[in-house]
Amino acid sequence: MKSSLSYEQLNKAANEYGTPLYVYHAEKIVSQFQNLLSHFSSKHTRFFYACKALTNIHILDVVKRAGCNVDCSSINEAKLALHVGFAPENILYTSNSVSFEEICEAISLGIHVNIDSLSNLEKFGAKYGNTYPIGVRVRPNIMAGGNLKISTGHDKSKFGIPVTQLAELKAIQEKYHINIATLHIHTGSEIKDVAVFIQSADVFDTLLAQFPTVNVLDFGGGFKVPYKPDEKGTDIALLGSEVNKAMTRLSEKYGRPLTAWFEPGKYMVSECGYFIAQVTVLKKSGDIQFAGINTGLNHLIRPMFYDSYHHIDNISNPNAQMQPYAVVGNICETDTFAWDRPIPNIAEGDFLVFYNAGAYGYEMASNYNARYKPAQILFENDKTTLISRRDTFEDLLTLQIPIKK
Repeated sequence: MKSSLSYEQLNKAANEYGTPLYVYHAEKIVSQFQNLLSHFSSKHTRFFYACKALTNIHILDVVKRAGCNVDCSSINEAKLALHVGFAPENILYTSNSVSFEEICEAISLGIHVNIDSLSNLEKFGAKYGNTYPIGVRVRPNIMAGGNLKISTGHDKSKFGIPVTQLAELKAIQEKYHINIATLHIHTGSEIKDVAVFIQSADVFDTLLAQFPTVNVLDFGGGFKVPYKPDEKGTDIALLGSEVNKAMTRLSEKYGRPLTAWFEPGKYMVSECGYFIAQVTVLKKSGDIQFAGINTGLNHLIRPMFYDSYHHIDNISNPNAQMQPYAVVGNICETDTFAWDRPIPNIAEGDFLVFYNAGAYGYEMASNYNARYKPAQILFENDKTTLISRRDTFEDLLTLQIPIKK
């Protein structure tokens, strides 16, 4: 498995900071962003890092210093972005089943706002009229993505305003003279097929004539990243070429300059992240060799939640003979990370690393079983920095009201 950090660097981090441990490589985040810039037209494209993937403020700072904008799924993510120093015009907020009060708060911050329901669009129109340009999220009824749980554009998805409700959308816009500046579509995650994004361009083509104030076509995110050795991700060069052509064509057809927006999240941070755990117990059961580790679904839930694959390596003994293992956690649930997985021969005390742990790893972590969340460190310019400490017992009590005696 190709890695931007060496076994030596990962082992050193595990010994210095303890495990379980999340490690992020700043230079990898920057290189991912620069790869996007190299293939998309600067005239027609803006990128907003979908920070729901990883919101640590030090990661947001890396993204900001790289010159990327930020996409937020909650008002608190937007506040974190402002805290780090992102300008309001570089922050995008896409609402989803939120209260209208949260949308009002986002507007008060001066950031870009996408609305995803007729209900909130009606409330917006009644309160703001045409005084604040906004975006609307349209559901195109396209099935795409690596898993149903991460597919967001199909006809049974909760996301967006269905294209079948276009007449109602237009009626609300005309009633309040709403300035719709952005049309937004997001079909899902782990999309390898470039044609899916071009389908979105075709949907935009059917809508643009009815939205003369629109100047932004938001394609969402969902670029596939390789999780397995030798797996291929989205062909960014091909995607960039096709989107550049589509945006030029649509701009010329409708006689106005149009900009494409994308919100890469996993693409930006997945490969920068490593999750290191230590083997606590080896247990044989029939022909199954269990390798129990000092973590569980409370720290990395993706394999249990999405049936996702994370490549696992034994960084304590990487050149040993391969043996099949069931890698399991220490939580009182069936938290199996891998089943019958070939891994270099494991001994108790060895460090195992999970690759592609930057996106939705720590971000979905919890204190289930009253266990501590792990520390996070950032590797940048050949130096490591602690960017969030490991929990302590006192942290478990922080939000709880003391028992009155």
